[in-house]
Amino acid sequence: MSEQVTIIGAGIVGLCCALSLQDRGIAVRLIDRGEPGQETSFGNAGVVSPWSVIPQAVPGIWKTIPKMLLDPKSALSVRASFWPRMVPWGLRFLRKSDEKSVRNISDAMELLCRPSIELYRRHLQNTGHEDLIVDSNYIHAFRQSDQADLKALGYAIRKEKGGQLERIDGAELRRMEPALSRDFKAAILIKGQARVTSPGRIGSVLADKAHRQGAEFVRTEVTKLNRTDDGLWHLVTPEGPLHADTVVMAAGVWSAELLKPLGLSVPLVAERGYHVQFPNPSTVLENSVMDVDAKVVASSMQDGLRVAGTAEFANIDAPPDPRKQALLTEQARAMVPDLNTTDTQFWMGRRPSFPDSLPAIGPVEGSKGLFSAFGHSHYGLMMAPKTGELLADMVSGQRLNISMAPFALSRF
Repeated sequence: MSEQVTIIGAGIVGLCCALSLQDRGIAVRLIDRGEPGQETSFGNAGVVSPWSVIPQAVPGIWKTIPKMLLDPKSALSVRASFWPRMVPWGLRFLRKSDEKSVRNISDAMELLCRPSIELYRRHLQNTGHEDLIVDSNYIHAFRQSDQADLKALGYAIRKEKGGQLERIDGAELRRMEPALSRDFKAAILIKGQARVTSPGRIGSVLADKAHRQGAEFVRTEVTKLNRTDDGLWHLVTPEGPLHADTVVMAAGVWSAELLKPLGLSVPLVAERGYHVQFPNPSTVLENSVMDVDAKVVASSMQDGLRVAGTAEFANIDAPPDPRKQALLTEQARAMVPDLNTTDTQFWMGRRPSFPDSLPAIGPVEGSKGLFSAFGHSHYGLMMAPKTGELLADMVSGQRLNISMAPFALSRF
């Protein structure tokens, strides 16, 4: 086992990998061009859901995509320049939308999501910031009562796996969340959840903990990765070369470009998400609430009320679409009519998404000493702690009693 593991990427996944490696007595170095935990996971809606075990591709989704693409107010959009990459990715996505595929993927997602609350609470122990994660329900709110159907495949799978779900009517929903619009006629209540009250802050706190435990943080950008003749990994950075004998690739959507020189081409795309945050909302939500029609999630944070969502497929470095701010603000008002929307804060981030909604975790075939831990799509905040545990076990040579085939990079 190497004396130190180098992690490329200090987002929430990289940080959880670092903490789990440290728990096993392994020294770590994290490399990132930005502040730890302040990239993609910073803008998350804050939901930590052990029952977010349903992939994005589900039966019948092919019927809804054309309508969504034609609707400028829908959650889905594709930049014109991205269509050449979108078509092959989208076809792979649709091939995973049958019920058998959904159930198989759901089993793999369950492995990563189920222990998320417990593992976050363990990581936050003795930091003084244990209150960053709080118990919550996850409310899926519907404007059409008949759509709140516990027999629908996604809810049925959750219940089969032991999830506690309850259908409530509009009156009960308003009792739980008085600030919500009366347009919501019913809801599915998913119990046993939690929410992070500041995703950016939890990244900073976990980075501080890793640093206190001896982690080295290097503020730079890795522009190239290759193997040297002596078997070490050579990392090219603007400040000069770095070397490592064990590398964990946890650079999110930027991971694909770093793997290309190694002959690895993976179907990873930037599925960009946006949020608006209202620092003086004049109202509070006690739980995380999804507007199922608009496909956005509202959650009260330490610094205001946040509404997050949308899936925009575009090149990594394409500028944010300013129209999303007005759209999300409009959707926020539709959810919470009395919301104070002055002083709106606007943010965009890049989810690293594979067509099957699963990340790549584990050794990279044919590249000794290189491990993957990226591609967590919409689920990075939830999947990060267990990803760290699995990755640390594999790096330290522990035998796993589960199959990691669903997460193998070679599955593509």
